[in-house]
Amino acid sequence: MGDYSIWVLDYAAVKTFPQSVMLYGPQYHGVRNLPYAYVLIKGRGEVMLVDTGYDHQQYGKYLADLYGVSNWHSPADVLGECGVTPEDITHVFITHAHFDHMGGLDLFPNATFYIQKRELDKWIWALTLGPEFRFLVGAADPADIMKATRLARDGRMVVVDGDREDVIPGIDLHLAADTHTYGSMYVTVRNDGARDSADSWIFAGDLIYTYDNLTGLDTNDPYLVPIGLAVGSQSNLLFASAEMLKAVGGDHRRVVPVHEDRLKDTFPSRATANGLHVVELTLATGEPSRVG
Repeated sequence: MGDYSIWVLDYAAVKTFPQSVMLYGPQYHGVRNLPYAYVLIKGRGEVMLVDTGYDHQQYGKYLADLYGVSNWHSPADVLGECGVTPEDITHVFITHAHFDHMGGLDLFPNATFYIQKRELDKWIWALTLGPEFRFLVGAADPADIMKATRLARDGRMVVVDGDREDVIPGIDLHLAADTHTYGSMYVTVRNDGARDSADSWIFAGDLIYTYDNLTGLDTNDPYLVPIGLAVGSQSNLLFASAEMLKAVGGDHRRVVPVHEDRLKDTFPSRATANGLHVVELTLATGEPSRVG
């Protein structure tokens, strides 16, 4: 038993997502189910999220419809499966500024948010470019960037410049610059509190979409395969993946991609009445199971 209970909570999905975007290279064909999810971390008097999801209205709805997102449900519905309300959330770690990860800033009225300085700075820069560069601002809602700056002014958006250890006891933030986005970050939970932890979990944002990014498709010849959607370099994605794997002793199951449909088969889980899934990674002492 560690300090924190951790769940991955689906809130929507893209039923037919191109596999060639999940795994770089034209040799990969077909489609997969792509859950949209965020991570709930509870313990030591805190209730935290990795990412916010998005709000299914205005430009968020436009982007969701554009990408084929279906079965969206609000944080009240999704968090309620674990006995939590949006008002209970104390801290949110934003892995990157794409709409499905940062589009719910208004939905957690009591939370303090954390984002990398490079992510915020470079998105503002990218939004100043001409329409010929619109690939660089795809999947982002400009209104979310404005909300982030407003929250910073109000003291509820902490801008992190690089790696930061123990932002909350046992929780570290790591910059992965110029990868999927300009200032993507991943979150490490050292669930035993030890500096050289034997019980670490890493939440990778979209540095990986699937475990196959860490193993390849041939179990007899494992290798790293980058995702197929990035404004940075594929090399940086590979080095970030290797760094994450090393931090968990090579156990790829502990580098968690929230878009991985197989999480529900890898860890204890249950389907909800809404057709979503609650995936239970670990429980702190005294925390009841939400899947049993």
